[in-house]
Amino acid sequence: MDVFQEKIIPPTRSTPLEWTVVRRKFGMVVAPITPDGRFLLVRQERIPIRMALWEFPAGQVEDSHPDTIIATLHRELREETGYELAPNATITPLGYFFSSQGFTDEHAYLFAATPVIPSGQARPEYDETILEVKTFSMEELRSMIANNEIRDGNTLALFARMIATGFITPESYAEKAL
Repeated sequence: MDVFQEKIIPPTRSTPLEWTVVRRKFGMVVAPITPDGRFLLVRQERIPIRMALWEFPAGQVEDSHPDTIIATLHRELREETGYELAPNATITPLGYFFSSQGFTDEHAYLFAATPVIPSGQARPEYDETILEVKTFSMEELRSMIANNEIRDGNTLALFARMIATGFITPESYAEKAL
């Protein structure tokens, strides 16, 4: 992460404006979906806010090449959840979003991966504390978001994008829950 004090002249001004900008590696977030249509989330301790949050798996990407982004998806899925993509799996790109555009250029690419299957035990990196890995139905996930149990921006953005694009609909997942 690099912090800069920049002086710029925005298109709507005639005088320079000073702004503190944080330049950060970009990331990726994946919504892993099991063969029975459940969403896989991790409950992870987050030191800056001193809380544990339910989140979709995510991670920073070391290089901007598309192959590296997908490799990061595979790595984070295995490390954080102990799952992997099934042989017939599909990875669906769902765009990207800016996490806090008022002070950083950080952005995260959004994906859905279906189906995912267990591959062994999760092996988080040394600075990650994954407390729990669990699957949730569409209705459980929706309810957790509505009740402010999910407060992670990555997860909220990815869920919103899946709904907005029609990748998931309440009707399609209600049938699988029966």
